Amino acid sequence: MESLDFTSGRVFAERGRLYTESSCPGKRVYGERLVRSSGMELREWDPRRSKLGAYLSVGGTAFPFRIDSRVLYLGASSGTTASHVADICRDGKVYCVEFAQRMFRDLVKTCEDRPQMIPILGDATRPGEYAVFADSVDVVYQDVAQKRQADIICDNMEAFGASFGMVAVKARSEDVTSSPEAIFRETEARIRERGFRIIDSRSLEPYEKAHEMIVFERQ
Repeated sequence: MESLDFTSGRVFAERGRLYTESSCPGKRVYGERLVRSSGMELREWDPRRSKLGAYLSVGGTAFPFRIDSRVLYLGASSGTTASHVADICRDGKVYCVEFAQRMFRDLVKTCEDRPQMIPILGDATRPGEYAVFADSVDVVYQDVAQKRQADIICDNMEAFGASFGMVAVKARSEDVTSSPEAIFRETEARIRERGFRIIDSRSLEPYEKAHEMIVFERQ
């Protein structure tokens, strides 16, 4: 099984499948397959259930997560992708912000066995309301389905002093009348206007329709 070295050995690939080394052995989050390899328990990372997994599966390599990273995850839902991030950042923290109360209840359950995951009931457009939980972070990751996606993540980057940002842009959440490609270019332009440098941007097809992952950093 091949280790993807840009994650410090925490993500693995074999025959087109992705895995993270489980930080909570024996526990599944979304029915994923568990396998043993070289004395480790690995959790299969399904790119059809995770936009971050999809980004890696389509060849993305701009991956700022490290074993001790402090991550602000906006739009954590029930914790499917966030739990894989917690596997990678097992010596760090993953602050999981979710607005929908029903999904938040599921998120709390996911976090119970993973002390590095902190569930936060909050609105991603109001970073000041949850700033008490995290003074600063290294990475902001965003997966929210609403307008102004570029400004939401940039506002959070500035509020928490993050060096890196990743946003899974949903074109249809911005404007259903414009082409996805136009939305992606506008989003990239807005991130640059806010003073950040884009490292990578790529479509998440065929795993996600009309989605693009943008990775950027503070200049």
